[in-house]
Amino acid sequence: MYILTGGAGFIGSNILKALNERGVTDIIVVDNLTKSEKFKNIVGLHFSDYIDKTDFIKCITEGGMANTTAIIHQGACSDTTETNGKYMMDNNYSYSRILAEYSITHDIPFIYASSASVYGRGEYGFAESFECEAPINIYAYSKYLFDQWVRNNLDKVSSTFVGLRYFNVYGLNEYHKGKMSSMALQAYKQIAATRKIKLFKGCEKIKDGEQSRDFVYINDVVSIVLFFIDNPLKKGIFNVGTGKARSFNDLARVLINCYGAGEIEYIPFPDKLIGKYQDFTQADLNALRSIGYNNEFTSLEDGIRKYVEILKGESVDRGATIYDHLEENHHSILHINCKSGINEVSNR
Repeated sequence: MYILTGGAGFIGSNILKALNERGVTDIIVVDNLTKSEKFKNIVGLHFSDYIDKTDFIKCITEGGMANTTAIIHQGACSDTTETNGKYMMDNNYSYSRILAEYSITHDIPFIYASSASVYGRGEYGFAESFECEAPINIYAYSKYLFDQWVRNNLDKVSSTFVGLRYFNVYGLNEYHKGKMSSMALQAYKQIAATRKIKLFKGCEKIKDGEQSRDFVYINDVVSIVLFFIDNPLKKGIFNVGTGKARSFNDLARVLINCYGAGEIEYIPFPDKLIGKYQDFTQADLNALRSIGYNNEFTSLEDGIRKYVEILKGESVDRGATIYDHLEENHHSILHINCKSGINEVSNR
């Protein structure tokens, strides 16, 4: 039995789909459906039970879950603008620690979502080392602190125990994330409504629209999760990005080309973000490659083309169920064989 927290969310629902494609349905989905539209992400998918995140943590602390194959922990508060530190730490640090301690005690593989936000503005690079980490908001700090706890406890671990530092993930089933959705989706909504994509003007020596991110397509993220499921006895924290930074101008131009219309409009850079904004992110993939993950990553051009095809076929406001959309040439999310290889304040 797999336990999948955040299973109705963006990345979690894509992982759920991937497991189903493998014939795996003995899955406990854990989530919080207070924001109820997320249910659309799991319509048509198969799992053995759904448990609310609060009830689930009681199950773990009061008795546990027998016959668990792995815990895939994707649930978190990912709102980088959240200022309630206690709420953030309860959700992203304390909750994660309880699950991690349970997995260590019971020798259960544990794969969890970290975030590239721990690198802050990136002044020290983007390698998975303490020297590069400088979180600049409470969300990033909550992820950073749990990563430190993990490092301090890896010597107690005898099964797979992996943290995945997601860079700017985009793709199917993120519609419910609102202001925390990827820049790819936000830009698509803008161009569909106004035929314009608004980007920040330059600031701090950066030219208009040249702020850059490592944009990674959701299918590549799922491929990496499956890699760690398939390859036991892996331990550590690993970046999940393409290793290539692309500017917001690049993103906008690719999207305009795929959509077939539109133009870029530059807007003033907000004063409140000066000194607090990531001008550049780019995953260092040396650690991931060193343990044997050799798949190529989807290029921005290919990823945006696929995503625009999906979005054009659905109502963005309504969202869509994941099973409606398979990869080009009928290849599902499980058969990724990429040929080339965001939000403005979020790295999740």
